[in-house]
Amino acid sequence: MEPDHANKVLSFPLAPKSKGNPTMTPSKFICCKLYISESRNAIAIDTIDQAARSDPQVAMLSKFEDHLYNRVRYTLVSYIVNDSSTAELIYSPVRKVLLAMMEAAFSTINLELHSGAHPRMGVIDDLSFHPLGQATMGDAVWLAKLVASDIGNDLQVPVFLYAAAHPTGKSVGAIRRELGYYRPNYMVSQWSGSTLPDVLPVRPDEGPTNVSSERGATTVGATPFLENYNVPILSKDVATVRRITRSVSGRGGGLPTVQALALFHGDCTEIACLLDPDHVSAYQVQTVVEQIAAEQGLEVEKGYFTDITKDRMLDKYLEIACGAD
Repeated sequence: MEPDHANKVLSFPLAPKSKGNPTMTPSKFICCKLYISESRNAIAIDTIDQAARSDPQVAMLSKFEDHLYNRVRYTLVSYIVNDSSTAELIYSPVRKVLLAMMEAAFSTINLELHSGAHPRMGVIDDLSFHPLGQATMGDAVWLAKLVASDIGNDLQVPVFLYAAAHPTGKSVGAIRRELGYYRPNYMVSQWSGSTLPDVLPVRPDEGPTNVSSERGATTVGATPFLENYNVPILSKDVATVRRITRSVSGRGGGLPTVQALALFHGDCTEIACLLDPDHVSAYQVQTVVEQIAAEQGLEVEKGYFTDITKDRMLDKYLEIACGAD
């Protein structure tokens, strides 16, 4: 049986008609997750919010702010249109909205003045693209590269491509390790000010090799849809929680596809996870964390999603789109 959204028709105005496809009804959609290094500056967040809502063809499905991490994540969804003769992506309204949001962020946030309990290497710390509906990974890669070019050339910020957007599929974790991303530079478990050298040790895929200490650098990737799931452990012993984290992550021999990071968070330490729901469930992550933590005598709270799940994402977007009619 087809899902309910299969029979819904969008009311959004579409891109200019191409010679090869005069009708262009969207059936392909893209999810974009934009991570910005700020959540305490109300003026900055309000300015970015306005840019995120600048085009009704782009829906902001969720926004997750964490004051301790001093970080915000926006989840946007819109349609994409391919040329019928070449199959290349020719248009998505989300590209212009993302550029407006990043311009708003750079105009109101100075990385030199930023501090928080989450690692970051730029005002725009990360941007990921995920295909939805009938969109392919190739579509996500195409858009990721277009936006990476916008960031590098128009905004003059170094960009590192990762996953499917990178020629060899290099992971975002590998790039971050090369740049010292995971090493706190303040009070053992905090990051403060600019953390990158003025001249990057690794050549970026787009933009300058010199880094502005006010803007930093960013990563842009294309991956299958990933879910964000955080598990709080009632301990301030970050070193011990990091050992648990390694046992949970795929890289440490734990659950396949799981990316995990231990971060100090107030009265506890969180294991922040990215997981591919087609391979690993949040329940599995929770169970493994509880089992290993129990061996260390540590108490674990119930984890929580920080975003809409994959199963709900496209349905919510289409509800918003059809409701705009």
